[in-house]
Amino acid sequence: MTPKHPSESLTILTDLVLPSETNALNNLFGGELLARMDRAASISAGRHSRRIAVTVSVNHVAFNKSIPLGSVVIIEAKVSRAFKTSMEIYIDVWVEDRESGERIKSNEAIYTFVAVDENGKPVEVPQIDPLTKLEKHRYDDALRRKQLSLLLAGKMKPEDASELKALFV
Repeated sequence: MTPKHPSESLTILTDLVLPSETNALNNLFGGELLARMDRAASISAGRHSRRIAVTVSVNHVAFNKSIPLGSVVIIEAKVSRAFKTSMEIYIDVWVEDRESGERIKSNEAIYTFVAVDENGKPVEVPQIDPLTKLEKHRYDDALRRKQLSLLLAGKMKPEDASELKALFV
């Protein structure tokens, strides 16, 4: 399979925060944002793999800035690294200022998806060829995140986590 560039999986969802989607402080519910990020990540994984892609895990979510009622929310998702059948999708969430059009980063997340066939069996996916400095940084970090996740789950021995060991040696 020919490697793909992260930009080929770029998915941008733009939406408005409505009253029924807010909490008592008139900010977007965290669960609502998670669902929107999951949809964007699903599309991104599907674009990369050209297969059905299912959520395996939500590896990281940072709710750094609340998103008020009436805000325009932009969710950008793209594959940061592909492994054999899984893909890490990095998601940036922006709030657009209505008057200036300036985008302010409010949140970010990292999801893992697996590409599957029509029977739900995992299938191989193309690798990633990062181009920009940010894409290369996220690509490199993805392997460390995967090794850490495998260590914590007891699926990898500490001595086999070469990328993590390199941080400390």
